Amino acid sequence: MIRTGRNLTLGCLLLVSPLLASAGENTLLVPAPSSCTLDSPPDALPAALMRCEQAAQNGDLQAEYELGEFYYEGKRTPRDLQKALHWLEQASLRGHPDAQHRLGLMFYRGEGVQANNVQAYIVLKMAAVNGSEEALDSADLVAEQMSRDELGIATQVLGQIFRNYLMELQALEGRSPFAPLP
Repeated sequence: MIRTGRNLTLGCLLLVSPLLASAGENTLLVPAPSSCTLDSPPDALPAALMRCEQAAQNGDLQAEYELGEFYYEGKRTPRDLQKALHWLEQASLRGHPDAQHRLGLMFYRGEGVQANNVQAYIVLKMAAVNGSEEALDSADLVAEQMSRDELGIATQVLGQIFRNYLMELQALEGRSPFAPLP
């Protein structure tokens, strides 16, 4: 893995950050995986897809990610970037590192969305925070394409997101937001 030596700035979604607040969950923690699998034989795929969609609609994080990948890859169904984007965003908002990595690359490449390096960088940094080592390298590649102003905006947004997160953590523990962490 390539590391540039610059400080790792942690982050989240730029344009979707209002949805983070409505998620009502700790957006930095990754819940346990699900049992949704879409590698069924062709004749069983429709039923497996229906079960996976139901699980995703019921909030199964791994099912959301797997549906996003299923529609993104388009190997067993026609590629559908809008459905992929929907499910990957859902999983990303809840901290799935692989979904965040894929979503960041979609923003970078303009796949299903307008290309946006600032948003790509932020989402990729979030994926790195949640454990995707590949996202660190991807964020470095995106940063090479960004202007100084774009990097400044992304850093400012990331800083604000994590200040808010720190305050949320401290409030949950009944401590002052200005108290030092243990």
